[in-house]
Amino acid sequence: MDTAGFTEIGSAQELRDLLGEPDRRAADKVRRVLHDFDKQWLARSPFCVIATADGSGWCDASPKGDPPGFTKVLDDTTLAIPERPGNRRADGYLNVLANPRVGLLFLVPGRADTLRVNGRARLVKDAPFFDAMQVKGHRPRLAMVVEIEEVFFHCAKSLLRSELWKPGTWDPTAVPSPGRIAKATTRKDQDLEELEAYFGPSYAERVYEG
Repeated sequence: MDTAGFTEIGSAQELRDLLGEPDRRAADKVRRVLHDFDKQWLARSPFCVIATADGSGWCDASPKGDPPGFTKVLDDTTLAIPERPGNRRADGYLNVLANPRVGLLFLVPGRADTLRVNGRARLVKDAPFFDAMQVKGHRPRLAMVVEIEEVFFHCAKSLLRSELWKPGTWDPTAVPSPGRIAKATTRKDQDLEELEAYFGPSYAERVYEG
């Protein structure tokens, strides 16, 4: 890429000169202990994004989803997120083993604000709370336990600008289907019709298999 026309920011002071300082309420909203409203939010959230980085700083952001309340509140400063069957790359989990710092972003459908949690994670392959994490008879193989260091609500501006929750803006056909994407990238040797069937309606019935 030709970066000749870029004007890059090279220091924190230069960034602050451009953006300004946060107001007091924004700067002071970080908490270290879960409020009851945080717990209510987690009880209704079916989706979060987990950000991790390895020991060299190589980053990963991984979506996690399950029925609302899948993130278990163990106490006022500790959360647990179950693992479900996937592609077994385990990018984020490998990162946690090298660097326990994680950032979590929890969404509630229809709400434009989000809940952010930052902390230190560890992986456990069994614990007494695993039985409470069963879904459709499937007990998690592991869970990520997060010791909270920061928790706060993030303002709604980004989701309002994106109109994320407005069905009128949705168009799933605007981009290629999962089958076509797989055919072009990772499954070039497979028949497109076969892939479209694999990623079709029955795919949702298999999300706890593996």
